[in-house]
Amino acid sequence: MSVETEQSIATNDERFAAALHRADVVAAELRATAAERDRANRAPREEVELLRRNDLLQVQEPVEHGGDGLSFAQAAQVVRRIARGDTSIAHLIGYHYAQTRVASLFGTPEQDAELSRRNGREKVFWGGVQNPRGGSDVVLSRDGDRFRLDGRRSFASGAGLGDYLSVTAAFEGELLFVALPAGRKGFRALGDWDNIGQRLTDSGGVEFTATPVERHEVLGPDPLTGRTITPYQTLVTPHWQLAFVNFYVGTAEGALDEALDWTRLHGAPWETSGVDSATDDPYVLQTVGELRSEIRAAALLADRAGDALQDALGIGPSITAEQRADAAVAVYEAKYLSTKVALSVASRLFEIQGARATTSAYGFDRHWRNLRTHTVHDPVAYKAREVGDWTLNRRAPAFSLYR
Repeated sequence: MSVETEQSIATNDERFAAALHRADVVAAELRATAAERDRANRAPREEVELLRRNDLLQVQEPVEHGGDGLSFAQAAQVVRRIARGDTSIAHLIGYHYAQTRVASLFGTPEQDAELSRRNGREKVFWGGVQNPRGGSDVVLSRDGDRFRLDGRRSFASGAGLGDYLSVTAAFEGELLFVALPAGRKGFRALGDWDNIGQRLTDSGGVEFTATPVERHEVLGPDPLTGRTITPYQTLVTPHWQLAFVNFYVGTAEGALDEALDWTRLHGAPWETSGVDSATDDPYVLQTVGELRSEIRAAALLADRAGDALQDALGIGPSITAEQRADAAVAVYEAKYLSTKVALSVASRLFEIQGARATTSAYGFDRHWRNLRTHTVHDPVAYKAREVGDWTLNRRAPAFSLYR
């Protein structure tokens, strides 16, 4: 029996379990070299190929297109598993999973089906040029019977390595999404990403200079202007935010596991603890218990957020603004807690391990650097405010690419 036939007769739960297993295998491989690769700060070309070889890029595509038919909530849990090994690579695949759903929200059925078939058949990796902050606006304009992109962004993850790019652009004053094959004339990734964390995310600046775009690459039906973005389409933002939640939680899980492994092998009890092993030190045990409980709570809230978003997607285009707000706020509650918990865990690991664990060769500081770098992507205080405003005043978060 072929692999394709086995996939087609397996249940969704079985395919989900198999995808999680593949993610665990990849995470273990990434974790073994994570500190070394972080220091080297090279473009993550080999890491993307590792995801491709393990059939993790196309998990959301239908089985008949070569995927596993997973929901976005299930894919977000794959992101969490990858983050246990390497936060940067979880960042890449989390953005990729969100970007592959843009066509289903904004494209025509024909565009969505064609891109889905391509994703499954070719195991396409998507980079994104979507962050609306930094640089000049990216503008789509008419150029004869085609279009062109011009402009610059200061932060675009995976854009240098993507087989396809998901691009947000302004067109006659309105927001549009463009699905652009890599290698298009006039596009340039600047290669200027040199931050303290998320070093392997192929992020940094990009620019478009008279980059040609065909009509079928602009997502959506004609006319391109004059249409109101629907509550269903605005679910695009919670997709990204749920990916963030899961790679924060997964990073905390992986970081704690690393700390426990190190402590079992190398830890020493404090001199006044009255015990012979760090694993019996009462304050080490207390700290482990606190962090494990906090991570568990964040993971459960992340799962609840995934269910809420998936339920909203299941309603489809008839979803109301209030239903959209309920789903978005569930994701933002998880975003708030996962941010706080993950940063705390990454900082407090050394209370478990002790001073020797700060040796540079171990690279345990990368967990905090990665989280700190990404969690200021959009200030979590605003997520708390959005949750509070909905809870107290029933004012829904106004749609943007951040909320």
